[in-house]
Amino acid sequence: MILAKPIKKAFSKVFSAAPFSLENQTPIIPIRHMKFDFEPEKLDHRFYMDAELASAYFASLSIFLTLGEDLVIDTARYHRDFIKDPLLKQRVTSLIGQEAIHSKMHEELNDAYMERDLPVKLFRFLASYVFEYGFNRLPQPMKLSLMAGIEHFTAVLAEYMMNHESVFFRSTDEKQRAIWMWHMLEESEHKDIAFDVFQTLSNNYALRIAGFFPALITILVLISAASTIVPFYRDPKNLIRWSYWKEIPHSFRLIFGLKDGVYGSSLKHIFDYLRPDFHPNDHDTSEFLAYYKETLLNPENGVLTPYLTKEFIPALRS
Repeated sequence: MILAKPIKKAFSKVFSAAPFSLENQTPIIPIRHMKFDFEPEKLDHRFYMDAELASAYFASLSIFLTLGEDLVIDTARYHRDFIKDPLLKQRVTSLIGQEAIHSKMHEELNDAYMERDLPVKLFRFLASYVFEYGFNRLPQPMKLSLMAGIEHFTAVLAEYMMNHESVFFRSTDEKQRAIWMWHMLEESEHKDIAFDVFQTLSNNYALRIAGFFPALITILVLISAASTIVPFYRDPKNLIRWSYWKEIPHSFRLIFGLKDGVYGSSLKHIFDYLRPDFHPNDHDTSEFLAYYKETLLNPENGVLTPYLTKEFIPALRS
């Protein structure tokens, strides 16, 4: 089933003129603990739409995401102490909790990738270099902006994936399907929190845009370039295998195609962030969330039900 894209717009000027308040926040989100127990021998290297290079992009994204999520966690934790609104502070705790479990689960997936001969150690080294000597040394206001920028791109990815449910079911790899569907659900759930924190503590348009471009370059350029290594590292015969080279334009279209590619068809959403009165909830995913919570978390037949160990909502504290 592929849902029609919701068109309702909301909250377009919440933070451009008005201070943050309890009334204009979205509901609290839960922290879900998951246990996937990945089996390396069952991982499908053509998981994404049966295309090896496009699938390699998501494997590379999984590796780089862990450090990006750690930056979000550290930045959110640092700035949480400056927030006076108890409900926003509680939502930040939910963001931290969700991102911490994302990082942990993707590290476990990455360990499984490593056993399937993907260049996990190399990518971890490269990513740690970028973060240690780049992003992690930024001043806190810029890290706050970068956090909002990173969360924008994961929200764009989540909306695309939720709008194209069928991409998850081209493979029989149930655990990769589950981790990505879970991750996309939660990225959409908390897509406005980092932005709300930035607007509450800064509300500086120029600074917000300054954090957008490093996130853009990392997610669309650096990770894409890194992913081209994966098929050759996994199987050097791909260097001379015509079937692999013939498939590359298809993989490129799946990620960057203007008609229906992940990022190509999302360019308007991506660059909408540059609008001065932008807010993540201008892109309303409430219908998607209602549908996916039922599809994924139904106690009887939910896709995530076998992997969900517990769920809780952080306490509200002043």
